[in-house]
Amino acid sequence: MNISNFLSGYCIVFLAAILVACSTSSTLYEQGESGYEGPALFKEKVVIRHAKGFTIDYHKNFKLVKIMSPFEKTTDTMTFVLLQRGTPKPEGYPSAQIIPIPVQSLVPMSSMHIGLVGFLGAEHIVTGMGNLTYVSSENIRARIKSGDIKEVGKDQGLNEELLIAMHPDLVMAIGSPVSKINRYQSLKQAGIPVMVNSEWIETTPLARAEWVKLMAALLNKEAEVNARFGESEKEYARLAKLAKGSRTRPSLVSGMNSKDAWFVPSGSGYVCRFFQDAGGHYQWADTKATGSLPLNFETVYPIALHADFWLNVGILGVKSRQELLDKDRRYADFKAFKTGNIFTHNKRQAANGANDYWESGAVSPHLVLADLIKILHPELLPAHELVYYQKVE
Repeated sequence: MNISNFLSGYCIVFLAAILVACSTSSTLYEQGESGYEGPALFKEKVVIRHAKGFTIDYHKNFKLVKIMSPFEKTTDTMTFVLLQRGTPKPEGYPSAQIIPIPVQSLVPMSSMHIGLVGFLGAEHIVTGMGNLTYVSSENIRARIKSGDIKEVGKDQGLNEELLIAMHPDLVMAIGSPVSKINRYQSLKQAGIPVMVNSEWIETTPLARAEWVKLMAALLNKEAEVNARFGESEKEYARLAKLAKGSRTRPSLVSGMNSKDAWFVPSGSGYVCRFFQDAGGHYQWADTKATGSLPLNFETVYPIALHADFWLNVGILGVKSRQELLDKDRRYADFKAFKTGNIFTHNKRQAANGANDYWESGAVSPHLVLADLIKILHPELLPAHELVYYQKVE
């Protein structure tokens, strides 16, 4: 082979490779940074360790959020570009919704979302809610009273005209099998981003609480959330280790019969994980399902007869043992009823029915776990006073 021809061919191939690489780099640059030439704006980042429902990737002037929906069949992942205000929009994400950050006006549709906002002390950004009745947060109630927060309805009763007139930076909706993302097409067409949040299907308490990192990304409060969530994470691990060392594992049953079904937490849900981490024995710990298991009374009855503790009976508004008997006299047969070991998470429930367990409790799993350990193993936490739980007398 002629060496000059070889070198000439090699150079052509090498040059072509460089051109391809440059072209690829240019495309990635356009997709990744949109021509933004300033310094990287996000010094602090979050790392997702527990939650499975979302991811966050950081770029120079925007954050790319992907939320995996377990309910949508046509769209499994929703993409959002969290764009720093005053910087150019990136190319390459035609189907992504653009959210200006830090978010200055938010319409959350769930009490859990109020917990996320409250965790970061950002109640001032809330300008609307689906329902103003069941709110526990004092800061949010004050804003409702002053008229700073408007009621926008929910699901089929959503007041779209009001929302479009308000034009918030973001509507945070509730992910569920009956609340599809296409329900909000008119809002998206009006330029109002809608983020479907399905934190409630996470399988561990820490995973559920970690959605607060998504809220932090929307507010540019990564440094704060890393510090605060890190403390909660560390305390949760300490408490779980403490309970794991207990010599006993008291049995428990949860919830109560309602009409034709007794909904018990499934073994793959975060409530069951609470029970296990608190050192309890739970009959349905090995079941696999999203949400709760609808069982009939006769299925639960033989288990409840001998359970050492009966938890979470207040979800239907029950506040006393007499109210339990008024609903079904057979409850008197339960061991926990006879011993008085009945507890529910309504200690911080307001007169209007709003319960802080579903707000701040959702982002404070270490406090909920401490309550459960105090109930099941009081000797392990002698100084702890119940925060969300109380005994049903």
